[in-house]
Amino acid sequence: MMPNNVPVPEFAIVGHPNEGKSSVVSTLSEDDSVRVSPVPGETTECRIFPVLIDGREVIRFIDTPGFQNPRKTLAWMRAYQGDDREMLAEFIRIHSKDPAMHDDCALLAPLSSGAGIIFVVDGSRPLRNMDRAEMEILRLTGRPRMAIINCKDENSSFLADWQNEFRKHFNSIRLFNSNRATYSQRIALLNSLKAIDQDLEGVIETVIQAFSADWENRRRQSATLITAMLAESLRYRASADCPPGKDETQLKAQLHREYTQFVTKLERTAHQQIRRLFKHNLFKVQLPEQSILQEDLFAAKTWQFLGLRDEDLIWAAAMSGAAVGVGLDVMTAGISFGVFAAIGGVIGAAGAAFKGKELLSGSRLLGMKLDKQQLQVGPVTNIQLLYILLDRALLYCRQIISRAHGRRDSTSALLVDEGEKQGYASSWTTEERKICDRFFRALQKEDAPAQELVEKELTELIREKLRKIAEHA
Repeated sequence: MMPNNVPVPEFAIVGHPNEGKSSVVSTLSEDDSVRVSPVPGETTECRIFPVLIDGREVIRFIDTPGFQNPRKTLAWMRAYQGDDREMLAEFIRIHSKDPAMHDDCALLAPLSSGAGIIFVVDGSRPLRNMDRAEMEILRLTGRPRMAIINCKDENSSFLADWQNEFRKHFNSIRLFNSNRATYSQRIALLNSLKAIDQDLEGVIETVIQAFSADWENRRRQSATLITAMLAESLRYRASADCPPGKDETQLKAQLHREYTQFVTKLERTAHQQIRRLFKHNLFKVQLPEQSILQEDLFAAKTWQFLGLRDEDLIWAAAMSGAAVGVGLDVMTAGISFGVFAAIGGVIGAAGAAFKGKELLSGSRLLGMKLDKQQLQVGPVTNIQLLYILLDRALLYCRQIISRAHGRRDSTSALLVDEGEKQGYASSWTTEERKICDRFFRALQKEDAPAQELVEKELTELIREKLRKIAEHA
């Protein structure tokens, strides 16, 4: 958290229209409400975007209009004979009623008030004389300044020209793709801001520490949400009256349908809460149609693609004593319970070896049983569901954590494909799977003290996985 006596650093994002200023502001401030448009000149007034952590402002970015008449502005500054400290205020006073200079006055206003400068250019285009005029204007302001080459595409043939010119006018230069920037790249940019003015070093370092602590808190909260979602999904219990003569098959189908809807809603809610934690509030992350996260949670394709491999499932069942009916397209009166359809023979043999052929009958997902005219379901007997939910949660977090707020197109995501499993759980270590197993068994036994202990253990494991995801995003 920022100490009360630390001043809030302020940076104006400036540049020519349609160079990506608003996208840079959106990404740096983690604010997806910033209007990002390919139409030049969309920003006509300054707009302040504060960055709040624990309710306190730690830094603010100002989205400014693009330069309107840089040559005229530069000519006036070069001819100015007054006190340099009053130059910007005087320029604004003289030109404030001139419509042709409106944007230039609006752009220079925050600089006149003491804001630092982040100058944004599109590095995929050639350098122009107008750009040189804009850079010289910013140099003459005397404000601490950084130049960002916003790489909109892979064309880098003009980078050397930009960098050479920037060295004449700016204290720091960075390549920065505002549509792809990760958390670590944003922190690197903040670190570079420390170099543009010695007076900024301490306050920017405080900002970086606040950002780092905030992201650690987000990962911890996300891990807690995921663990809670898993616990509710796996400890689920329900019952329904099933007197003689009632259609037991239909009742089982109804209970199964209610359970899948329950878990699907839990998962969706957890994902939405995680999205809000990472400040994706307005712009909904669009996943490709082929994304595994678009597949139904209980679809066979999902279970083939995510979770543990066949041999790992056998090992997990052997270790925990859980049902080995995982991987089977177990049918209850013609109702599929969303598990594998193709490898039932392999896992079925393992199930017979461990628990006997009775495992291959009935519902292996929920453990439905009829007891004194009550059809009881739950808790979940299939440990694979735990890994499927975990995989999907971590994959979703990867999309959210790695997505820049300035991005407005659909995001990449793990796509459904043939071959090896491609979720996270399939590559986990034995010790990590043991943590999952202890969590699963505690839920089955309704052991409250044990549940509390293993929930903390699993939450810490997920938090560490999220840290690694953020590092490699």
